[in-house]
Amino acid sequence: MTNIHSRLLLAERDSLLPLLRRTPEAAFDLPTVCTQWSVRDVIAHCASALIRVVTGTEHSFSPADNQGDVDERKGWPLSELLGELERAYALAAAAPSVARIAFGEWVHGGDIREALGEPDAYASPGVEDALVILSGYTARLGLPPTDAHLSDRPELGVLRLGDPDARTLGQLRTSTAGVFRVTAHRRPELAVDELVGVTLEDLRVFS
Repeated sequence: MTNIHSRLLLAERDSLLPLLRRTPEAAFDLPTVCTQWSVRDVIAHCASALIRVVTGTEHSFSPADNQGDVDERKGWPLSELLGELERAYALAAAAPSVARIAFGEWVHGGDIREALGEPDAYASPGVEDALVILSGYTARLGLPPTDAHLSDRPELGVLRLGDPDARTLGQLRTSTAGVFRVTAHRRPELAVDELVGVTLEDLRVFS
């Protein structure tokens, strides 16, 4: 695993677990942006996905397979579920195979924070590394070359989504949290100040 993915996972562990441990148990039943999943369900998915990749017991990560992992943990005490998540982060931070899902795990942390009403849900600790990972990820996926202008990070200049060497096709004006909402398709309509040359669906990185 590269340092950047390890840092991202450890930043997520160190910020999310203390939040979850001080959250009233009833709040774990709150719905999230992930259709039909509660906060508890997203936690179960995050823990199981990390452990599967680390231990080489991966499945297809289809909606049905992911739901099976969540259902398996439905009856677990909350303390056991959070304990598994903590162990999963520790294992994953040292496992090269987890690099490909580290960014998705961080985004799911945003899903949890948003459901709990936390500020900066999609701009939480680790966001600087997440921006770098996002830019590279969109290039590998072949997204239409788009220049993202982040209103709360003028010092960054332009964040390129898609091929860094290609002619620009789109312009996106949003915030730091907004660029993750758009690309991860987390209520992107809440995030766009201006979008020209491309569509929201063009910039989507997760199905």
